[in-house]
Amino acid sequence: MKYVFDTSNTKRYKFPTHINDLVMDRAEATTSEVFIVVLEPGQAPPLHKHDDTEQIFYVLEGKGTLTIGKEKQNYPVKPGDMVRVPPSTFHTIKAEGENPLRYFAVDCFTPDLSLDEPTWDDHVKAICRNMDWDYNQVVN
Repeated sequence: MKYVFDTSNTKRYKFPTHINDLVMDRAEATTSEVFIVVLEPGQAPPLHKHDDTEQIFYVLEGKGTLTIGKEKQNYPVKPGDMVRVPPSTFHTIKAEGENPLRYFAVDCFTPDLSLDEPTWDDHVKAICRNMDWDYNQVVN
């Protein structure tokens, strides 16, 4: 069992809208997974929700705007801020300014974790199918 994870030794997933550097895969834990997310200026993932996951973001660098909830409320984020996204809550975060936005993200799964996607890579394949993105482009 692994207890220490090196944040400088990650696997990069470069989506068209952002980068996820995988620190700890969901297959290496019971109810969590960890990333460092990088958004270039102006980038934002599509507005989305996770029914099986609460997310925690800790902003490391840059600044951005969190858009969250049915009302699409906007909140500025900066280094040192921590964001909580409850399960089943629509959200996106956009990098603002001239520098990338980097944040440490922890996904905390609900107890009914789907076995359909037991690894992060399985989840990425599903995202690529749903968004019509080329999986091979994302992982290379």
